[in-house]
Amino acid sequence: MPAAPAALGSLRNDLQREGEGHMAKAYVFTRHGGPEVEALVDLEPPEPGPGELLIAVRAAGVNPVDFRLRGGYRRPGQAPAELPEVLGSEAAGVVARTGPGVEGFAVGDAVFGSTLTGGYAEYTLLPVAVAAHKPAGLSFAEAATLPVAAATAYDGVRQLALPAGATLLVTGAGGGVGGNAVRLARHWGLRVIGTASEGKKDVVESLGAVHVAPGPGLVERVRALAPDGVDGVFDLVGGEHLRTVADLVADRTKLITAGGKQIVAELGGSAVARARDAATLEAVAELAAADVLRPHITATYPLDRAGEALRTVETGHALGKVVIEVGVVSPVPG
Repeated sequence: MPAAPAALGSLRNDLQREGEGHMAKAYVFTRHGGPEVEALVDLEPPEPGPGELLIAVRAAGVNPVDFRLRGGYRRPGQAPAELPEVLGSEAAGVVARTGPGVEGFAVGDAVFGSTLTGGYAEYTLLPVAVAAHKPAGLSFAEAATLPVAAATAYDGVRQLALPAGATLLVTGAGGGVGGNAVRLARHWGLRVIGTASEGKKDVVESLGAVHVAPGPGLVERVRALAPDGVDGVFDLVGGEHLRTVADLVADRTKLITAGGKQIVAELGGSAVARARDAATLEAVAELAAADVLRPHITATYPLDRAGEALRTVETGHALGKVVIEVGVVSPVPG
């Protein structure tokens, strides 16, 4: 039932007071390095600038790019880290304040998107250019997993533009991006072969792909399923694995990667062209709400255990998505 006007006004007043005049918890890295440089600290909530939303974070997705940024990696065009830097690239929450010139969003709106100031925090900024309203049918935790893995998969499968009935090879099909790529490809009528460890075989097959184990003999195993090779390759592994599967696709414009960018250029392929816009987020949200990209969340952690959440992903032990829930104390499955 929609909130009554008085109740909504009270909510907005409470949210406007949030982030004003007090410190907030955030999980940061204090210098570049390994887990030893991480810390839970108190920081002043950021101030939303033009075209920005300050949100009270309800959930943040955990991704491999998070520990890579901690280690010193920067995305093309990304400014050097201002230490301490809050970890996390995606979040969902409730708009607490809006910056100048913001249209289409109001205090109290449930939103999600790519973060400007890190998602492992009680408050973060979302640029409206990469933010969207959360569908009512998705939880905050589910919405928080969409901007990185689901959107990368969406951009990549669309970039390949394979016709229905074509065969797509997804390497690393048991991971966050890979699993979403399999779901999308199957939804759009493609046959999918997915490489993943034996431990992720059941997951890959449950998504509708034919599982193939990596390692020696990989090309032969794939050719046993696709004697003439595959029509496209969506790589999430990089390295020698990417070199190995490249010969399975004759048209190298149909060879893309979200990892081995330098190697794929040498092979005649290309990196996934990320759209990074609100339209893509809205599209993946609709697909998630329709159960096509419904996130498979396997573990949730509270903010004060963000380090454990990141270790789960960093060690490669995560099956599905790991989420940090802010302000909600959740048991860790298993």
